[in-house]
Amino acid sequence: MERVESAGMGGAPYGAFEHAVLLAEQVRERTDTLHRTLEELGEANRRLEEARQEAEAANLSKTRFLAAVSHDLLQPLNAARLFTSALEDQPLPAASQVQVGHIGRSLHDVEALIGTLVDISRLDAGVLTPDVAVFPVAELLDVLTEEYRQVARARGLELHYVGSSALVTSDLALLARVVRNFLTNAMRYTESGRVLLGCRRRADGLEIQVGDTGPGIPEARREEIFLEFRRGNSASGEDRGLGLGLAIVERITGLLDHPLSLSSVPGRGAMFSVRIPYGASRDMPRTVLAQAPLEGEERLAGARVGVLDNDQAILDGMTAMLSGWGCEVVAAAREAEIAGRLEPGRLDVLMVDYHLDPEDDDGLALAERLEQEYPNLRIMLITANHDATIKQRCRERGYACLFKPVKPLRLRMSLIHLLKN
Repeated sequence: MERVESAGMGGAPYGAFEHAVLLAEQVRERTDTLHRTLEELGEANRRLEEARQEAEAANLSKTRFLAAVSHDLLQPLNAARLFTSALEDQPLPAASQVQVGHIGRSLHDVEALIGTLVDISRLDAGVLTPDVAVFPVAELLDVLTEEYRQVARARGLELHYVGSSALVTSDLALLARVVRNFLTNAMRYTESGRVLLGCRRRADGLEIQVGDTGPGIPEARREEIFLEFRRGNSASGEDRGLGLGLAIVERITGLLDHPLSLSSVPGRGAMFSVRIPYGASRDMPRTVLAQAPLEGEERLAGARVGVLDNDQAILDGMTAMLSGWGCEVVAAAREAEIAGRLEPGRLDVLMVDYHLDPEDDDGLALAERLEQEYPNLRIMLITANHDATIKQRCRERGYACLFKPVKPLRLRMSLIHLLKN
């Protein structure tokens, strides 16, 4: 009371005291409320963190599931592609050739759908790591041109290709996915006329361009088309896509830090392009392919090729296709079955799958061990696993590396290149 009176409260010290006590009570209550709120907020944050961790775990689990399922799906799909390619090389009646062509295109559509689903899941989960290296851009574009020239011919379109001798720095497999999506979209939405695939040298990199004479894209839709599940009306009336192609393109180019651009005149066509940094020849690995797609094809005749895969259908399909190219094929499901054929001079090339039986090493470890025993053996790894570490190890060892489903043209080019060296 004396302290209150000394504070100048005048003739109402008791009232001032009551007021001070009331204020203190209010402060205490509000402090208690604040503590409870902070505790509730902390609990809410803990629940949100648990939910986030569960969501991340579910996303990673989904990615692992899709990767495993895609491998199991790609095995029979790979075998089917091999058998189809072997049939295409046979002298069949015209009607049968047309049917084989339809089968091949249908398998290509299935492959594209599976690849799209796996790509988008890996991008969403953030587990896709680029494997950046220097390579001639022709190594990519020459193969795509041969592949899509057949697609263009089937749709009544012309495919014009302007090649380039430039060296670029990128992830070849991811860049191939980008350009394939450009070409697929161009041919899907172009009713008549032509599609152009070419390059322009810019000061800050090489620009790969894909243009068409299709309906073009209105200004209002140019951002929308890069969203997921957005599709236009295809020129053929058949659209097997998921509307994810350009969404994947945008994510991959962002991951690689490759600028992406679009220009279009409604009614006259569209031009998609991606700009890639140049590379230096001193940084180029020794496993790059020859730039001419089929140069040196005569080397396949009589080439002795071993195939190691634990899937009998793939062994049969690969044997049929390689034999059609004139190769002598030794196929085996286990290392022990092919070990006797690996004496010096008995095989020119060994093609080995990455996923073998649990009793054996994985294909890459097996290849590294066999190379120490037989230094002159040329090795090609074939896998459905796109892990950057696998690609990097292959590049460091000088192995060719192809992904399932194996594209026959790229397999042929890889074999020719290995046989030259």
